[in-house]
Amino acid sequence: MNHRRFLQHLLVTTTALVGLGSTAFAAPAAPTKFRAYVGTYNGKKSQGIYTFTFNAVTGELGKPELAGEAMNASFLAVHPDGKHLYAVGEVSAVGGKKGGGVSAFAIQPDGKLKLLSQASTVGSGPCHLSVDKTGRTVLAANYGGGSVVALPIKADGSVGEHTGFVQHEGKSVTKRQSQPNAHSVNLSPDNRFAFVADLGLDKVLIYKLDAAKGTIVANEPAFAAVAPGSGPRHFAFHPGGKFAYLINEINLTMAAFSYDAAKGALTEIQTVSTLPAADGPGPKPGWSTAEVVAHPSGKFLYGSNRGHDTIAVFSVAADGKITLVQNAPAEVKTPRNFNLDPTGQWLFTEGQGSDTIALFRVNQGNGTLSPTDQRLEVGTPVCLKFIPWK
Repeated sequence: MNHRRFLQHLLVTTTALVGLGSTAFAAPAAPTKFRAYVGTYNGKKSQGIYTFTFNAVTGELGKPELAGEAMNASFLAVHPDGKHLYAVGEVSAVGGKKGGGVSAFAIQPDGKLKLLSQASTVGSGPCHLSVDKTGRTVLAANYGGGSVVALPIKADGSVGEHTGFVQHEGKSVTKRQSQPNAHSVNLSPDNRFAFVADLGLDKVLIYKLDAAKGTIVANEPAFAAVAPGSGPRHFAFHPGGKFAYLINEINLTMAAFSYDAAKGALTEIQTVSTLPAADGPGPKPGWSTAEVVAHPSGKFLYGSNRGHDTIAVFSVAADGKITLVQNAPAEVKTPRNFNLDPTGQWLFTEGQGSDTIALFRVNQGNGTLSPTDQRLEVGTPVCLKFIPWK
C-alpha cells in the first residue's frame, strides 16, 4: 500500500470509528409514547382519575379507562421518578380532620393507580398542587382556605402530615375578592422558591422552600402585585428561566414578568388581554380564564378562556413580552385546563362542561393550533398530566 492509499485507508477507518463511537455513546432517544392521567370531579360520568395512552409520532389516542377511584381528584402532579402520582381531593374532611386532602398513588405496570396514603391540606378546597424537583415535598394551594401547605413525601412515595403551612390574609376590590383564595402553587426552576397565585389578594406570594425539611417561609420580596381586580389564577415559568407568566381569571389578562433567580423576585413587564381585540378589554359576564402553559421551545405561550371557549396563542419575544396571534376554538365546553404533550407537538383541551377532551396539532413555526377532530370522552375533566410509557 503506497503512502496516499494508506492515508485514504486511515481516514476511512477513523471516520467509521468516530461514527461508531457517536452511535455507541449517543443520548437515549426522547420518549414518544406516553400515558396521560386525567383528574376529574366525580359525577355520573366520572369516578376518579382516568388514564389513556398517546403516541406523539402518530397522534394515536388510546381509550380512556378508570385508573383509580378518588373523590373530586381535580388536579394532579407527577413525582420526578415517574412512578408516583399525587392528587388533591376537594372534600370536606380527610381522616376525620376538616379540610381537603392530598392522595398519593403508586403507578402500576398496567397504568392503574394504587392508593398509598392520604393527608389533610389543613385548609379547605385544595385546587392545585406541585411536587418539588427533589421529590421530597408536595405543596398544595387551598382555594377555600386561602392558604398553602407543604406535605412530606416518604421513601415509598406516600405523604405524611403537613410540615409547613401559611395562612394568607387580606382582600381586594371585587365582590369575589373578599378573602384570600390561593389558586396555584409552582416551583422555581432551581427549586428554591414557591410561587402562589392568590385570586383574592391580586398577588403572587413568594416563599422560600426547604425541600428537605418540607418548610416554606416568606421571601423578601414577599410578593408581586398585579392590577386590582385581576384575580391571579395559574402561573408558569418560561423554559429559559428568565421570565414567568400569570393568567388572571377575573379581568381575562395575561401578565408577563421578568424573573430575578437570585432574589426570587418578579417584575411585571407587560399585561395583555387573552381575548381578540373585537371583544374589548376587561371583565366579561360569564367569562373567565383558567390555565397557562409555556411551549418547551420558549417561543409560544398558551392560555384558556372559559365562556369564550378558546385557547389564546401568544408569540414570545426575546425580551419576554408576548403578542396574541390566535384565539383557537377549544372544541370543548369550558376549557378549565389544557396541556401540551411533552414533545410540544400536540395540545389537549379539556371540557369540564362537555365531558370531552380534544386534540390539536401545534404549528412549530408560529405556535398556532389546528384541530385533529379527535376526541375522548371523560366526565368533567379538569387536569391532564403525562409520563413516558413503553
